[in-house]
Amino acid sequence: MRATHGYTPGLRVTERALVRRVRRLPLPGRIHVQVGDQVTAEQLVAATELPGNVVNVNVAHELSVAPEDVPGVMLFGEGDRVEVRQIIAESRAFWGLFHSIARAPISGAIETVSEITGQVLVRGEPISVEIDAYLDGTVVEVQGTETVVIETRAALAQGILGVGGEAHGTIKVLCGGPDELCHEDLIADQCAGCILVGGGRVTLEALRAAADAGAAAVVTGAIDDVDLDEFLGYELGVAITGQEDLGTSLVLTEGFGDTPMRARTFELLAARDGRRASVNGATQIRAGVIRPEVIVPEPGAAWDADVEAEAAGLDVGSDVRLIRPPWFGRLAQVVELPERLETIPTEAQVRVARVRLEDTGEVVTVPRANLETIEQ
Repeated sequence: MRATHGYTPGLRVTERALVRRVRRLPLPGRIHVQVGDQVTAEQLVAATELPGNVVNVNVAHELSVAPEDVPGVMLFGEGDRVEVRQIIAESRAFWGLFHSIARAPISGAIETVSEITGQVLVRGEPISVEIDAYLDGTVVEVQGTETVVIETRAALAQGILGVGGEAHGTIKVLCGGPDELCHEDLIADQCAGCILVGGGRVTLEALRAAADAGAAAVVTGAIDDVDLDEFLGYELGVAITGQEDLGTSLVLTEGFGDTPMRARTFELLAARDGRRASVNGATQIRAGVIRPEVIVPEPGAAWDADVEAEAAGLDVGSDVRLIRPPWFGRLAQVVELPERLETIPTEAQVRVARVRLEDTGEVVTVPRANLETIEQ
């Protein structure tokens, strides 16, 4: 490797990507597809059942009997099915003058009857888990009874931050340019089930209007952090996102404030207005980076393998984003990668890069660790 070559987390924005996504059940279950099958994003590919929740009934306490006497007052045994509020145990004392009962708190099955603790465990109904394909594509691998791998050739745009989980729908471009404000007047009833593409900052009112209209997702440049917290109903932390139950997922391609969407990203999505796409807002910025993404399958596309190859690292000419102050969020292009370590204002000696800022043309020196490559 050349001394000037460095590796840095990549943000992919490309018209040609070979995308594979693993669809995995939490427990072994049933696989509904075979290798070679063509699937749509909403198609069910695997399903299983998780054990139901367990609820404890203190029968000894409720019937005022000794724990060792509990098996003798039970009306059902281990493995028997019971319905919610059904009497599962009863006792009579003083020639039947006093009658005590215990009822099932949920519908399910008696799992254990303990003569040591006097408690009975009732396990609820199994919880059904179904997994769809997420992508329009081809099944290329099936692993046992748990995992399916879906592959598609697609346009791919990754974002900086997202909330909400997986969604799919038809792309509907709202804004006329990458720097246009995404406001509520752009949201119409016809947005139901669509992936709405904005431009610059999205307003809180627009997000709420999109959710009320039933939009599958909103993809735009940025948002005010206060508006994001208000939309979520709590302050966003640094853990992985994607589990939020919002109804409408959100993908931010640039970050926060009045930051316009990168022109290339906007053009890629705008050119695919009316096309089916898949979106995932899940984000993780720690080890094992997960990027929010927009994937637009390209049916029947045939590209050379080198076009689909992952970009490997940082080099002269690489497009980058600066991820630390004082140029946080700015886009730039690498013009030089000095081999020697240089001293930065903190007095640390690090490898640096000289980059030309996209908006002003100014060449600045930054630590390579403060850069994120934009792969395309």
